[in-house]
Amino acid sequence: MKKLTLVFLIIVLWSHSVCAQVGAHESVLNPNLAGSDEFAALPHLDQTLANAIIAARPLANNLELADLLATSLGENEMADALVELFLPINLNHATRDEIMLVPGMSRRMAHEFEEYRPYSSIEQFQREIGKYVGDEEVARFEQYVFVPLSLNSASSDDLATIPGISLRMVHEFEEYRPYTSIEQFRREIGKYVNEDEVARLERYVTLD
Repeated sequence: MKKLTLVFLIIVLWSHSVCAQVGAHESVLNPNLAGSDEFAALPHLDQTLANAIIAARPLANNLELADLLATSLGENEMADALVELFLPINLNHATRDEIMLVPGMSRRMAHEFEEYRPYSSIEQFQREIGKYVGDEEVARFEQYVFVPLSLNSASSDDLATIPGISLRMVHEFEEYRPYTSIEQFRREIGKYVNEDEVARLERYVTLD
């Protein structure tokens, strides 16, 4: 019994640590990673719109996604789609316009998102935003955000939370430390993936 309890505790601690920076996005599709079948299952999206999103990848932010959705969807339909299709926003650098695209966002809450910058972890986000809304709402917001990871100090577990990253790529991220510039990151990681994938991965890291 004690052994089972210890195993359970280790699993809980491991799960907590790997969510330290990038929020849990399991129920929200990432438009830079979703496949055609996944797009097809979303409300209001047809194949033409899905193909347009895929062709535009990697999207830099949700303003670009919203522009694409607006070519086919009305305001209410777009709001429905963004609940399930959303590119996680950088809590430290997202503009007010980007924050306002988070489903269920109010101007007051957008102000609170900005008030506590810079965020150093998802745990800090949970703690600060939890002053204004309950745990369930904090968890809902968490699906749409991330805190950028330090290229030089993030753990392997934290790097592994970057959407769509492989364990091999986590190793390559660590292999070239210390990074002195984003240009160096682009050059080194560009040895393994194309420019589009470098740009997609770059969204989640920082030298700050």
